[in-house]
This record gives sequence, C-alpha cells and structure tokens, in this order.
Amino acid sequence: MPYRPKGRLRGAASPPKIAPLHTGFANPTMKSLPKSALIAAIVVILALGGYLGWSALEQKPAAPNASFTLLDGKTVDLSAYRGKVVMVNFWATSCTTCVGEMPELVQTYDALHPKGFHLVAVAMSYDNPTFVRNFAQQRQLPFSVAYDASGQAAKAFQNVRLTPTSFLIDKSGRIVKEYVGPPNFAELHSLIDQLLAQPA
Repeated sequence: MPYRPKGRLRGAASPPKIAPLHTGFANPTMKSLPKSALIAAIVVILALGGYLGWSALEQKPAAPNASFTLLDGKTVDLSAYRGKVVMVNFWATSCTTCVGEMPELVQTYDALHPKGFHLVAVAMSYDNPTFVRNFAQQRQLPFSVAYDASGQAAKAFQNVRLTPTSFLIDKSGRIVKEYVGPPNFAELHSLIDQLLAQPA
C-alpha cells in the first residue's frame, strides 16, 4: 500500500479563515449620552412607574346599591346615604368577636354621628331574628340595625361569609376600606374624620 504523508494534500484548498465572534454589544447611542443624562432618564422612568402604581391603588371600587331590611320592617337602599360617610357592618349574635366590638362601634357612632357619620349593622341570614332584635333592644344600639334574611346584602358585598366584616364608604359611594375582624378604632376614627372633611 503506498505511503501517504500526513498533512494537507498538495493542491487542496485552504480552509476559510473565520473572524472571531465578538460577544460584546456596543450601543453608540448609549455611549454618546453623558452619565448625568442616563441617571436623569432612569429617575424619570422610576417616578412614572411609581405614579402609575399609586394611581392604580387610588381607584376605589363603587359600593353596591344593596337594600337593607331594618328591624322595624322598613327597607333602606344604600344609595340613600350618598353624600354621607357610612359604615356597613356584617355581624351575628353568635359571633363573640362581633358582640365584643359592639361597644366600640356604639362609641364611634356617638362621637361621629353629629358630624354626619352613619352606621348600618347587618345581621347575617343564619342568625335568629329574635336574638338580633333582643340584642339590639338590650344594648340600645343607636344606629340602624338590619336583618339580611335572604342573604342578598351579604352577597352584594363580595359574598361576605366571615364576621365581623365592615365596609367604610365615602360620600361619593365608593368603598374606602374593608375590615375583616375588628378595626383599629383609633385609626378608624381618624380616617372617618378625613372622609367627613371631604366635599360631597
């Protein structure tokens, strides 16, 4: 067998030379901008993002136009409180936390009702209407007390199941805050005062 020397054959074409691949990315526009301008642009972008996020948080949902049947048999629509600050409190006589916060709700109402604050305590559908009526009479609750026999009011307010659950509504009929469980009453009083000071 004839001997073939190792290496490239005579007359064979040389392999093409491949230019090295540059992995770095050069942006002539970014290079041309001074560092101070870049910092200013970043600050503007961050500020705009913060403003958009704050604006989204400021969007308050509208309260439903629920109807409440009061213990005296009268029916009142939530829309009747438009132009006023009102809290809708869902509770039950079987709920120890609800019963425990009632004295503070009474104090809140007594202190702020002269300024235009209203409160509707809505007993849940599973409560006993006789128990609700007796409780309201024995405690001499000064605010409106309703019995949600059909459960429609709780359903209108995001299908309330846990008690106590309260919704604070401003003069324009928007839900400012929802409380699941007892609120911090000092903070609640401060917030109600702020809402009462706003124009209708």
